[in-house]
Amino acid sequence: MPARFTDSSERFGLGRLKTPIGTVLLVTDADGVLCALDWEDYEHRMRELLRLQHGAVDLHTQRAPSALRAALSGYFDDDLAQLKAIAWRVAGTPFQRKVWTALAKIPVGTTMSYAALAARLDVPRAVRAVGHANGSNPISVVLPCHRLIGADGSLVKYGGGLERKRWLLRHEGVEV
Repeated sequence: MPARFTDSSERFGLGRLKTPIGTVLLVTDADGVLCALDWEDYEHRMRELLRLQHGAVDLHTQRAPSALRAALSGYFDDDLAQLKAIAWRVAGTPFQRKVWTALAKIPVGTTMSYAALAARLDVPRAVRAVGHANGSNPISVVLPCHRLIGADGSLVKYGGGLERKRWLLRHEGVEV
């Protein structure tokens, strides 16, 4: 699905979905487009990212759209291509948006170093900025920040914890 970008605050729905590695929080807009995905045990961080990117956010509990739940469930049930079917949109700075859009282009089953992503974006000296933007990614899993690794191949930082990152990479066929 093509990415959409937003800069205004609005009302969002908050749903939950159980996965093999914990419950995910799914924040969607009025059209059912995914605007945030984070782990239940990191809800505070998710709310802070929403605040930073959208301003005052009104979250109300609602069941996530069935198509979104089906696509994510499919991904966790080994139909890895299901992530591509998920419509998403983000706010953030132009640089963050550039990084997040690039994350979505990292193929399933592969990893990339922060430096390689910076080079791909034609900002080879901006490795730390790429890392910061990656850490501010509001849509975990779908914008696969877990596919970024250290230059030496090590697993480094993941907002949902390194065990989840390891699980996600193994799930996608990456030797870790």
